[in-house]
Amino acid sequence: MTEQARPQELPAGLLTDPEMINACRVRDFARVFRLVKARAGIYPSMIARRCELTPSRVGEVMAGRRQLLHMDVVERIADGLRVPGHMLGLARRPWETPQTLGAVEAEAHQDAEAGKAAPGTLPGPDVDSILALTSRTTLNSATLEAFQSSIEDYWRRDDQHGGEALRPAIVGQLRYVVGLLKENRPPSIQRGLYGVAAELARLAGWTYFDARQYNQARAYFTEALQLAKEIDDRQTMANVLACMSLQATYQDKPADSLAFVTAAQDQARSAMGSTPRVLSMLSMREAFAHATLGNRQSTHRAIGEAHRHFEEIQAADHDPSWVTYFDEPKLIVDTGIAHGRLGEASTAEPLIADALQREDRANQRGRAFHSFWLARTQLDQGKLDQACHTATQALESASAVASERVTGHLREFYDQLAPHRQEPVALAFEARLRALLPVNGTIRP
Repeated sequence: MTEQARPQELPAGLLTDPEMINACRVRDFARVFRLVKARAGIYPSMIARRCELTPSRVGEVMAGRRQLLHMDVVERIADGLRVPGHMLGLARRPWETPQTLGAVEAEAHQDAEAGKAAPGTLPGPDVDSILALTSRTTLNSATLEAFQSSIEDYWRRDDQHGGEALRPAIVGQLRYVVGLLKENRPPSIQRGLYGVAAELARLAGWTYFDARQYNQARAYFTEALQLAKEIDDRQTMANVLACMSLQATYQDKPADSLAFVTAAQDQARSAMGSTPRVLSMLSMREAFAHATLGNRQSTHRAIGEAHRHFEEIQAADHDPSWVTYFDEPKLIVDTGIAHGRLGEASTAEPLIADALQREDRANQRGRAFHSFWLARTQLDQGKLDQACHTATQALESASAVASERVTGHLREFYDQLAPHRQEPVALAFEARLRALLPVNGTIRP
C-alpha cells in the first residue's frame, strides 16, 4: 500500500453478506467492487488508489470487460480493501495479526472469553503471533519432506472427498512457501522449495478445475509452470501442461488440448530421467485430445503408444510421485474412455468395467467418473437396464465427494437418459438420485 494511513475497514455487515462472501469465494471482482462502492462508499477511483490499480482497469473490471487473475493483484485487493484473506482463498494477511506479543497479552482476557463463545473459529491472533516467532527457523531436507508429505495427503483427501474444503489450506500453504522463496537459502533447499511451490500451485489449479472454475484453474496452472521453469524442472512442466490439456478437453477445446499435451511430451522427452510411466500417461492424454477431435486413426495410434510405454515400466524406475497414480487399472479405464469419446461403445464397455473391478475403492471421485462413463457406453448400446443399474451404483460414490466434474458427468448421463425417462428402471434411478443428491437448477429430476 502506498497510503500511510490505515485503510478504512469494510462494514461488518458487508463482510458477512452472503452475496459478498460468494463474490469473494469465486473472485468475481466486478461484483466485489460494485458491492464495496454501494455498501461502503468506496468509489472506483479510491478502489484503484488503495489496490494500486489504474482507474481505467477498475472500470473495465466493473463493466465485465476484464478479469483479475494474478495472485499479486488478488493480494493487493485483499490488503487495499481490507478483505480477510480466507474470503479470497489466501493465507491470513499481515494486517490481520498483531505485530507484537505485547498486544496479545493485553487482550488475553477478551480473547479467552471470545474463545469460549466461539470454539469453532479460526486460530486466534495469539496463536499467529507465537507461530510467527518460529518462522525464521532454518529449513532443511526434513522440512521439504514434511511439505511433500502434506501434499501427498492433500491429493489423497482430494481423491476421497474433492478439493473444495482443502483449497484454502492449499492456497495458504502455497503463499507461505512462495514467501520463503524470497529469502536467501542454500541452493538445494531453494530448489526444493521451488518444487514444493510448483506442486502446490498445480494442486490449487486442480481443485479449481475440479470445481469447473476454469479461469482460476488456468491462473494457478500458469503459476505452477513459472515456478517449475525457475529450476528447469521439465518433468513438472510436462505434468502441469498435461493437466491443462485435460482441462481443455473438458472445456470442449480439443485443439488447445492437443497443443498442451504436445508441449508436455516435448518437455518430458527433453527432461533427464523421464520414465515410461510418464510417457504412457502423456500418450493417453494425447489420445483424449484426438478422440475429442474425432481423429480415429490418431486416437488408436496414441492408445498403442500408451500401452507400449506402459509395457516398458521396470520396478527400478524412479517415477515422480505425481505419476504413481497411473497404474494398470487407470491405463485400462482411460483406454476405454478414449474409445468411448470416439463413439466405440462396445469396445469401451468391457475395458471400463474391468478397470472398475480393480481400482482403489477409496478413490470415490474416480469411481464415480468411471461408473458414469460405463453407464453412458451401456446406454449407447441400448442396454437401458444395465445403464440405469450402473448409474445408480455410481450415485453412492458421487454423493460422497464434492466435485463439479462429477456433477457434470451425472448431468451428461441424465440428459442422455431423456428419451427413456418414463421407463420403470429410469424412474427408479431418478428416485435414487432425489434421495442421495440435492436437486438444483442443472439437474432437476
